Amino acid sequence: MTLQQLHYAIAIAEAGSLNKAAEILYIAQPSLTSSMQELEKEIGITIFNRSGRGVVPTQDGTEFLLYARQIYSQYEALIDKYGKGQNLKKKFGVSTQHYSFAVKAFVEMVRSFDTSQYEFAIRETKTRDVIMDVGSLRSEIGILYLSDFNRAAITKLLRSNNLEFHPLIFCDAYVYLWSGHPLAKKEKISFEELKDYPCLSFEQGDASSFYFSEEILSTKEYIRTIKANDRATMLNLMVGLNGYTLCSGIICEELNGDDYLAVPFDSDSVEEGSVMEIGYIIKQNSVLSNIGKHYIEKIMEYLNIGEKNADVNIQKGS
Repeated sequence: MTLQQLHYAIAIAEAGSLNKAAEILYIAQPSLTSSMQELEKEIGITIFNRSGRGVVPTQDGTEFLLYARQIYSQYEALIDKYGKGQNLKKKFGVSTQHYSFAVKAFVEMVRSFDTSQYEFAIRETKTRDVIMDVGSLRSEIGILYLSDFNRAAITKLLRSNNLEFHPLIFCDAYVYLWSGHPLAKKEKISFEELKDYPCLSFEQGDASSFYFSEEILSTKEYIRTIKANDRATMLNLMVGLNGYTLCSGIICEELNGDDYLAVPFDSDSVEEGSVMEIGYIIKQNSVLSNIGKHYIEKIMEYLNIGEKNADVNIQKGS
């Protein structure tokens, strides 16, 4: 087994296709296939299931890739610190629930670096995928929220993946809608007033659970519901159907435009608490890279919070 083979396996998993991976790696597809066959024969498992639609890791392959990413990331760290890998780009990835502030902070962070020297990635994705990405070291940092409702379930999943949660800010729930919505001019919106409008939520896939919902109060009975899988579609549905979603109230006009607003949600109109604790997740006992520290600092700047208000574990100047 070689580091090159590990690199190939990781590239195939991320590309979801042997052909695409071969293009990314600048090698012939038959050579890549042969290398994977040799690796599978050596370790005695099938890493990928192959079909006409691409490749998908097997159950054994998923576990193998977890270790492969850990080993290869350590190799890259060694090359970065001690080797002569001037041509090896440093990698930094963030996986996040659909928060415009997380994207805004990412943009500001990337502007501080020479993108020709780095390979940056931001993944707005499902809650479970945020956790899995950081657990497998595909991303260094994940951004998500905890509440009284989901805390036990999410914390258990984090613990099983050797992850730790660092809180950044507590937020009351807001109703996010477009400026032309009939309720847009209200000072506060109750649950009862929302019943005539579709509640929009982000789809969580086959592993969907109330605990993975990105929206607060996910267990309430909503008469009208529509699911989407990206922020652009969500915004279009707000305008076209007078839809709404429940969010943190932290919105970025620079990215989403000024046609949308957040109105305080009347938490007295429901039984459950509606407070969101937004934070970031990383591997247990790990130290943030300098890029990771810079990214969290940009989030804190945008949220206008200091280290005294957030458990950010950042060592200035290191």
